[in-house]
Amino acid sequence: MNAFPYVIFLLSAGSVGGLLLAALYPQFGHGTPFDRKIAVIAGRSGPAARPSDGASASTRKRTVEETLLEADELQKAKSRKRYKASLLMRLRQADIAWTKNVYYLICLAVTATSLLITFIAFGWGVLPAVGCSLSSGLLLPHFYVGFRHRKRLKRFRAEFPNAIDVIVRGIKSGLPVGDCLKIVAAESQEPVKSEFKTLVEDQTLGMPLADAVQRLPNRMPLAEANFFAVAILVQSRSGGNLAEILTNLSKVLRERKKLQAKVAAMSAEAKASAGIIGSLPIIVTGLLYLTSPGYITILFTSLTGNIVLSVSGLWMLLGVVVMRQMINFDF
Repeated sequence: MNAFPYVIFLLSAGSVGGLLLAALYPQFGHGTPFDRKIAVIAGRSGPAARPSDGASASTRKRTVEETLLEADELQKAKSRKRYKASLLMRLRQADIAWTKNVYYLICLAVTATSLLITFIAFGWGVLPAVGCSLSSGLLLPHFYVGFRHRKRLKRFRAEFPNAIDVIVRGIKSGLPVGDCLKIVAAESQEPVKSEFKTLVEDQTLGMPLADAVQRLPNRMPLAEANFFAVAILVQSRSGGNLAEILTNLSKVLRERKKLQAKVAAMSAEAKASAGIIGSLPIIVTGLLYLTSPGYITILFTSLTGNIVLSVSGLWMLLGVVVMRQMINFDF
């Protein structure tokens, strides 16, 4: 049986998926404005609540507000810079030691391998083999980097509250903040260990603590890292009890983790339903092809059937994106 109609369907679906991914990725891959607003609000509940000795409440309030505005502007500038250098930043955040040239070479190698497999092993025509190979070369490395990126951020989010607790206990026992950071860099689990080691190295080179901590959200684009950076920045500008600030931050992060687990449990049914709905047309088509091939092959052998399959695949993809947005809660 001629495989050309199948390839047309796969290429159409892959092309539409690539266009949607390119159009919607800036919203999925980076921090949202909601995260930045939460970071600013979280900073207000820290040192601004209690004036330092010898400073008036109004002066302290103005200092905190100016620091928060500066942190907000700095975060916006970092977000724009992160968008421009999205590939390099994602590779760094995923802990993948590739340059842009290496990434492009890997894409080229995947494309060539896929072309050999489809053209020689499967005996496809030139056009279908080239189309499938280009789709594979563009999407497979991107999905791999995205998988490593999400996995590393998840590990950092799980370990970060423990690192903050270590800093709090060290400060309460009389250790300087720099020594507490060195303890975290030496004793914590990855990737917190490597990120705090970079932070300590920045301090060793003469960078102030507030400036060194401000670089952490660049390497780890998480609301938790942004909370920590804003808390340290406000404390360095306006003073306050750093141990108390970080204790409250640790509690907030643990409550966020509990809320995230609760949301995941409550949305598990909706995710399962979305998976069933999304896979049902493909399963039914496969079963019909096995039981009654003459009934379903008209979709693959006629021009009208190919158009129906392409339009149906597009609508299915749009439906999956909409369902994903409905069950992907941002908090």
